[in-house]
Amino acid sequence: MAYDEGHAQILRDLLSHTNGITEKKMFGGLCFMQNGNMLCGVHKDGGMFRVGKENEAAALAVNGVDTLSFTGRKMGGMVDISADTLGDETALSSLLRLAGTFVGKMPSK
Repeated sequence: MAYDEGHAQILRDLLSHTNGITEKKMFGGLCFMQNGNMLCGVHKDGGMFRVGKENEAAALAVNGVDTLSFTGRKMGGMVDISADTLGDETALSSLLRLAGTFVGKMPSK
């Protein structure tokens, strides 16, 4: 499952001023890690953000966001975004804020 390099670049640009970001190929896509913890990523059909269960309802209220389910089973605290949503700066900023709040509380790996 390949990902779109243009979509990856959108997230790279968005995260360029965020400390502790590294990239790691995972799940057939590319994940962006903050201090060793998965923050967001891209996959064949769009992207994903790790917002945590407490932020999931707020993330799902963003247009173009759905629950993440790679295997048919919902992954709690993770949301899926469409390829179109990767071009929406307002949606990405909201999702990054939610994910950053959740992942920022986690201890570094």
